[in-house]
Amino acid sequence: MTLATKLVIVIRADLPAASAANATAVLALGLGGRLPHPPAVDAKDGSGEPHAGLKPHPVPILSATAEQLRDLHRTVRADGDLITVAFDEVAQRARTYDDYLAALAATPADEIHYVAVAAYGPRNRITALTKRFPLYAADASVTAPPDAAEESRAVPRRR
Repeated sequence: MTLATKLVIVIRADLPAASAANATAVLALGLGGRLPHPPAVDAKDGSGEPHAGLKPHPVPILSATAEQLRDLHRTVRADGDLITVAFDEVAQRARTYDDYLAALAATPADEIHYVAVAAYGPRNRITALTKRFPLYAADASVTAPPDAAEESRAVPRRR
């Protein structure tokens, strides 16, 4: 069964694994209550023990550069049919949510540096926005691929 919607989390490529895990959890919790459908029904295992229902969406964890994250967040936020939650360095530094709110209110939008962005919406639109991002790999030296504009300026290699 193919779902009509898609959910992705995009992590800044240079984020250490522990910070990426934290950012992913924060985004998942922030996004969960905004999604239109509740989790799937609870289930029981073969011994009759209960297990809480999960969201039926696979959640690919992708990586991108800081600039790509900013662009993704801006694009998704501007589209009224898509849902986004972002985790930024202001939130990462805050000790309490009140500290975060105060610091965010004092930070101009162009000075917010995103650590991770979650995006949800129609499958074809989310795919179009994120298909160029590779899977996040904490154990690899990853960098997000160049944007299409950069690729078109590249000098072809001779073989």
